[in-house]
Amino acid sequence: MNLFSFDSVTYRYYGKIPALVDVSFSVQKGERFAVIGSNGSGKSTLLHLCAGLLHPDEGQVVFDGTVLSEQSLRDDAFRRVFRSRVGFIFQDADVQLFCPTVHDELTFGPLQLGLDQESAASRAEEVMQMLQIGQLRTRPTHMLSGGEKKRVSLGCVLTMNPDVLLFDEPTNGLDPRTQVFLLELMLALSEAGKTIILATHDLGMVSEIQARVAVLSEDHRIERIGMADEVLADSDLLLRVNLVHEHVHFHGGQKHSHLHSHYLFHKH
Repeated sequence: MNLFSFDSVTYRYYGKIPALVDVSFSVQKGERFAVIGSNGSGKSTLLHLCAGLLHPDEGQVVFDGTVLSEQSLRDDAFRRVFRSRVGFIFQDADVQLFCPTVHDELTFGPLQLGLDQESAASRAEEVMQMLQIGQLRTRPTHMLSGGEKKRVSLGCVLTMNPDVLLFDEPTNGLDPRTQVFLLELMLALSEAGKTIILATHDLGMVSEIQARVAVLSEDHRIERIGMADEVLADSDLLLRVNLVHEHVHFHGGQKHSHLHSHYLFHKH
């Protein structure tokens, strides 16, 4: 069953700068789906379209049978259902954090969904334990480290218990321990039936979660869709879309070259 469908979607910033061109794909309910590409290829734009924060100039985005548009999101009933079912974890956690304390951040979403204070607080406690941030409950969010902010921003979404989690560059700026924690959490959420969609250039994460992958080219089109192992084994494709580059060096006067990733994934 298709949860998200993109049908010939084109989006231009300011009506003239292309970000996505004629993009078509679908994501199944409960699937792990990754969008990869070099910086500026349109990954984050695609996620913003999934979240209903942007709308196509051409084509359409369909969520669970309903076209996602400014008009459909004006409908109170659909907007409420959509916002409760789809959670967005931004690349920059500071964009999401605005309440006085961590506890306030985690109860804000459930309260907006109509839960009473006690139920919202109970959800917040469960999520704080899951994310190992209980010691931060009274801490102002501006006094958190980058990794702590990422966990809190994720917690803000998890307290709303959405069906879909959209991750924009989830490992960006995180220390290795937090990266591993986030990866394991994403796999656990997937096992629990959540639909995981991420935009990333971290090829190591794509390999670890074994997602189905859409590759965006530098001209903002989908170059290929396939399983992680197949896509990551295609060296020519990764070179073409600027996710790896050829590194040349010399040993004893002899020239050697190998493929080198800009990111966490290395292939020699």
